[in-house]
Amino acid sequence: MSKILVIDDDSVIRVITKRALQNQGHEVAVATNGKEGIEEAKKMQPALIICDWMMPFADGLEVCRWVKTNPKLTTTFFILLTSRGGIADRVKGLNTGADDFLSKPIDITELQARVRSGLRLHQLSQDLQTQKHLLEAELAEAAAYVQALLPQPLLGSVSIEARFIPSRQLGGDCFDYFWLDPDHLAIYLLDVSGHGLGAALPSVSVMNLLRSHALPDVDFCQPEAVLKALNDQFQMSSQNEKYFTIWYGVYNPKTCQLTYCSAGHPPAVLITSAYSSEPQITYLKTPCLPIGLMEDSEYVSDRQTIPLNSALYIFSDGVYELDPAQAKIWDLNTFVTLLKNLDIDSSLDTVLDKIYSLNGVEAFNDDFSLLKVQFK
Repeated sequence: MSKILVIDDDSVIRVITKRALQNQGHEVAVATNGKEGIEEAKKMQPALIICDWMMPFADGLEVCRWVKTNPKLTTTFFILLTSRGGIADRVKGLNTGADDFLSKPIDITELQARVRSGLRLHQLSQDLQTQKHLLEAELAEAAAYVQALLPQPLLGSVSIEARFIPSRQLGGDCFDYFWLDPDHLAIYLLDVSGHGLGAALPSVSVMNLLRSHALPDVDFCQPEAVLKALNDQFQMSSQNEKYFTIWYGVYNPKTCQLTYCSAGHPPAVLITSAYSSEPQITYLKTPCLPIGLMEDSEYVSDRQTIPLNSALYIFSDGVYELDPAQAKIWDLNTFVTLLKNLDIDSSLDTVLDKIYSLNGVEAFNDDFSLLKVQFK
């Protein structure tokens, strides 16, 4: 048994329609005008509404607009009852949100058939909404799992903090940092092409491989060897056409040497504080192709001495490639200037606040990942 609301200022039509629908086994309520119909719809939350077009207080189009914008009635099927037969009138009704039309005078057989059809579509919409809610719950659970995999802040003479804001529930960015041994700290950030679940799965796979040191015969202290092994294993032809960029570095605190290699990834930015002059900016990047594009890609590491009182920023391109519709140009150089003008001890929350305020954005178009490694 379905709940149906009939709204019409004609008492004869109300009686005929109500009796015909009750004979089909439905629970039927009636209202004598648009205002009363809206109040009844609030209480009843019907599966289907049959509403006259021309009525006092609020006409059928006004009632339809209200129904279609009410979150509790998103699946309610709306039939507009009218003596108007013109194409322009029907287009107007459809543009307002009506799902179907019923012509006056009412033919009972047609009425019952259109109601049966409307209720089937209502049930289908409810089933789809249920599936949508289940999928959203599963995606939220998967997003919580990915967030739980990300490392906690690192404290000590080398400190690391991070911020990760996926553009959807699940994102293709991933990062990690861990001590390979007492003298070698590995740090990396990767960005899988695309968004959502399809990008998150390879991202987590790479994280698990690197965290468990599961790449065979690879010295994880050698960034070029790590990237070559990843390229061998993650060719896009076998990864649903997904490739990824990555920046991978290994820092030795005894020698203050950072060995790094990047594959199509934005450069890491090293900012060295000089109290007597402007901070010094160094871009750390190697000219290598993203992982998965070509089987025979070559990867070459580089090395950088890290002065004390320096900060290294590693990030995905979602940090600076924001809304292209913004009148103000925001690019890598602008982002680096922002970092340069901040106090070197500023937290990443300060960086985020600056990005939001300078660009007038509330959400990012791409996954946002940002690491700050501070050498004290």
